Amino acid sequence: MVDVARHAGVSIKTVSRVVNNEPNVQQQLIDRVLASVAELGFRRNHLARTLRSGQSTATIGLIIEGLANPFYSTIAAITAEAAAQHDTLLITASSEEDPQREQQLLRDLCSRRVDGLLVVPAGYDHSFLRPEVEMGTPVVFLDRPAGGLLADTVLLDNRGGTQAGVRRLLEHGHRRIGILLDSVAVYTMRERVGGAREALAEAGIAYDERLVAEGVHDPDTAAAAVAGMLGTSDPPTAFFSLNNRITVGVLQELWQRKSQVEVVGFDDFELSFLMPQRFTAVSYDTRQLARTAVDLLFQRIAGERSGPRTVTLPTTLVERGLP
Repeated sequence: MVDVARHAGVSIKTVSRVVNNEPNVQQQLIDRVLASVAELGFRRNHLARTLRSGQSTATIGLIIEGLANPFYSTIAAITAEAAAQHDTLLITASSEEDPQREQQLLRDLCSRRVDGLLVVPAGYDHSFLRPEVEMGTPVVFLDRPAGGLLADTVLLDNRGGTQAGVRRLLEHGHRRIGILLDSVAVYTMRERVGGAREALAEAGIAYDERLVAEGVHDPDTAAAAVAGMLGTSDPPTAFFSLNNRITVGVLQELWQRKSQVEVVGFDDFELSFLMPQRFTAVSYDTRQLARTAVDLLFQRIAGERSGPRTVTLPTTLVERGLP
């Protein structure tokens, strides 16, 4: 602004009034200032201005695992739409499921004085955010709850969805159900395993660790786990996969074997209806999950001061794959 004022031959106050569209500035001064702005390439530093005035920075932060998974890319897309509707800039970053990276990213966003945070947590302790929350920065967690911090949370009914899926297999006469999961260190996996245990217990069937494969991270490891289970002397007659990437690997292996073993998988996914084998998906509305979380965040930014809320969204069973 000093450079613009010097170039235009006016005061810094006049430049400020022009760039902030204040009234009662002579047109000739406006023209001189705008000409200098254009020639010098002046751009107002919005962050510095808002920090100095104590106003909102009109930015929010989103921490997710990564954009490669359609689940997270949908969350990012819905959040971006909502941010644009509120004339707010969205800063998105990936934790890559690394708690230390997540903490560093959250600290960086707080240092930039974002107006609020949306977090799909990777870590187990978010108490480091308590000073920021107490100073008025709203934080909403989605898909998984925070650790060590009371905060608004939007979840899926992971336990209930898995119970419904296992019950479907039990109703079809299955008693040996292979269960494939990533890691029980992840909240969603723990909840889904808990739902499977409860559904089996209701039917009087023991939870057999020999039918459980943990550490299944992608379609390739899922296919290998299925091959291993089917190669035993007493193989499972059905499989329950606890996320969509695992489901893809399970179906891939069964299709190659021309096996009609029944499959239920948590998470629907794009083009699931074109999979070459029929299966049941535990489905939910990812867009609703994201909208609920971002709407809650902007309510907090607008001044909502009620106690932290937890919203749990329902799941449904849907039939997928080619007939």
